[in-house]
Amino acid sequence: MAELDPMEQRYQERLRRYVTAMRKGKPDRIPIRPFVAEFTAVYAGYTIQEVTHDYQKAFDAVIRCAADFDWDAVVPNMVYVWTGLVQAINLRYYAVPGVDLPADVPFQYLEPPEENAWMRPDEYDALIEDPTGYLYNVWLPRVSRDVVAPGQPNTFRNNMSFVLGAMAMLDYFNALGRQVERLRRETGTVSAISGILKAPFDILADKLRGYKGLCLDLYRQPDKVLKACEALAPHLLHVAKSGADPQKNVPIGLWMHRGCVPFLSPQQFERFYWPTLKWIIESLWAEGYQVLFYAEGEWNPNLKYIAQLPDLSIVYHVDRGDIFEVYKAVGHKFCISGGIPNDLLAFGTPQDVREYCKKVIDGVARDGGYIMDASAIMQNDAKIENVRAMTEFTREYGVY
Repeated sequence: MAELDPMEQRYQERLRRYVTAMRKGKPDRIPIRPFVAEFTAVYAGYTIQEVTHDYQKAFDAVIRCAADFDWDAVVPNMVYVWTGLVQAINLRYYAVPGVDLPADVPFQYLEPPEENAWMRPDEYDALIEDPTGYLYNVWLPRVSRDVVAPGQPNTFRNNMSFVLGAMAMLDYFNALGRQVERLRRETGTVSAISGILKAPFDILADKLRGYKGLCLDLYRQPDKVLKACEALAPHLLHVAKSGADPQKNVPIGLWMHRGCVPFLSPQQFERFYWPTLKWIIESLWAEGYQVLFYAEGEWNPNLKYIAQLPDLSIVYHVDRGDIFEVYKAVGHKFCISGGIPNDLLAFGTPQDVREYCKKVIDGVARDGGYIMDASAIMQNDAKIENVRAMTEFTREYGVY
């Protein structure tokens, strides 16, 4: 049997380390899996505008970081909004670096005004009856400056929007697949996630009703909100599986937005947010797919619900929550990641970072089942020397 080349051997070692930790095991050392977005641009010498407009520069920046920092796993491109696709469709809800924003400001999502949300309050029945039809016929003409609503005179720009959008999406997604292979071949680094999932409630809040509109709906038409979440859930389950790792090693990424305190109370979370998301995660785990539960914000008040999920079904990522409380509540069931504050990486010293990493490792990682990362996605405010301190300290101290 031929020996593996050194880079492939490194990849296989990192994959075992990463998967072992995610399954609550104790690998040879703590895996390092930083979710680095615009940080990669700073490190590689690009502007935020460059890595947002030119995905090849974004890919190159990730490759350089992965090689230089020697991480175990990384997202192939965490600057996930490629403006080539956004502008091909001519979407209204993104502000673009260097166009709508300064060149060194990350892209922004634009919340629609309450009185002019992308979905109107009287349109729940249409969404519930046919989610795909509603999104295609009603929502898309509102969020795109070029798409014409059914029944209106057709235009050249309408036709080109669909052609350019399809070409751009195909180009980008195919390129992401090549980027995963490039990470493996050139740096021996594992792709941290595969596939995407959002909670049905977050689809309503982020892309349809807006947060304010949905808050009103929780009181004015709560049953419609519940039925809409139930109607969206099978579609989101399908999307999650369609991009999942066929080997079922790396998890499906789930970014959770509007279910945490103070956006929702725990009681509202239990009624509106949790049932459909719980069903999706249980359905995925029944087929062997693990989910990276990226709990953006403060989710500790909801830990009693998250503890209902099957053992090992998720990797619980800690942002604003107290990581030591998380460990006590669900650390016996799930791997934990994150917990290193982003403000510490932005404003602290390397020594501050090392001391905090030691505190976290000592408190939650001694028996395995922990992955080192910042609390939230690292943008262009994280200091290079602090990210390096987090990386090097974990590699030295986090040995089992």
